[in-house]
Amino acid sequence: MIMAYTPAEDRYKKMQYRRSGKSGLQLPAISLGLWQNFGEADDMNVYRQTLRTAFDNGITHFDLANNYGPPGGSAEINFGKIFHEDFTAYRDELIISTKAGYYMWPGPYGEWGSKKYLVSSLDQSLKRMGLEYVDIFYHHRPDPNTPLEESMAALDLIVRQGKALYVGISNYPADKAAEAIKILKQLGTPCLIHQPRYSMLDRWVEKKDTSAKKNLLEVLDANGVGCIVFSPLAQGLLTDKYLKGIPADSRVGRKLPNGALTENGLDTTVLKKVTALNELALQRNQTMAQMAIAWLLKDKRITSVLVGASSSKQLLNSIASLGDISFSAEELKKIEKILK
Repeated sequence: MIMAYTPAEDRYKKMQYRRSGKSGLQLPAISLGLWQNFGEADDMNVYRQTLRTAFDNGITHFDLANNYGPPGGSAEINFGKIFHEDFTAYRDELIISTKAGYYMWPGPYGEWGSKKYLVSSLDQSLKRMGLEYVDIFYHHRPDPNTPLEESMAALDLIVRQGKALYVGISNYPADKAAEAIKILKQLGTPCLIHQPRYSMLDRWVEKKDTSAKKNLLEVLDANGVGCIVFSPLAQGLLTDKYLKGIPADSRVGRKLPNGALTENGLDTTVLKKVTALNELALQRNQTMAQMAIAWLLKDKRITSVLVGASSSKQLLNSIASLGDISFSAEELKKIEKILK
């Protein structure tokens, strides 16, 4: 029997919130991503408690996509069940996002960025979750074969239909992001946020784009667009999890599909860097994961950091990173030396 859920009364005292770019929307500094751990093979009792723990600690943003699971669609279905059992009364306190861009069904309309696909996919997502609207809908990746104007027009249409309050983009390089932001502004539906992959071990967002003449973070800042990063722990690499081998319950050990980390990512060079970073984290009285999240949040251009969690305990460890997100000049110098 499921115990009725009543969230912690002091939940908003436990979290920091940041405005997304120049919009009116504030997001928690840490958001919960449902990319893994919410699929058919996962334990509903475990991820139900993870969602409750998130909200009890002021995490108001739950991030999904049409292809999350595995299999694709199952994370939205499972989230929808728990939402209606635990969170319906708190809908106006929650930011729920989903995305479309990757393969979901056969035929020419089942992936990428056509208006047909994006509108159809969101309709399916809303049915799976049992929602009337999502707060943020993203185009999950740029489509090299569909005019950007068409994909952005689809996002504009979705907002005008009342199926999403805000729209964003994900995995867009700096030049394409700048172009998409300009088109959406002209359409009258501004781009709220961009969701790129970013971590200590993956810093492409800092590299200058020759076409845009700026890096991605500079493009977003200049246009008043928020930035919410995914894979802040490089799918577990930036933890102490793999320092002594491959745990059976880890992403590598479980051999998860859907773009999850594989054993090929555990090369000696990376592990040497992580070992050195772990030693520095311990000197800061943080876990490696906490330091990695804090390192991202030191940058005020970062609106929120999306973390995955296979348990409440793991999520609480990530939230504890907010206890210290400042770094001395010497610490930053040591980090750069390790990473280079």
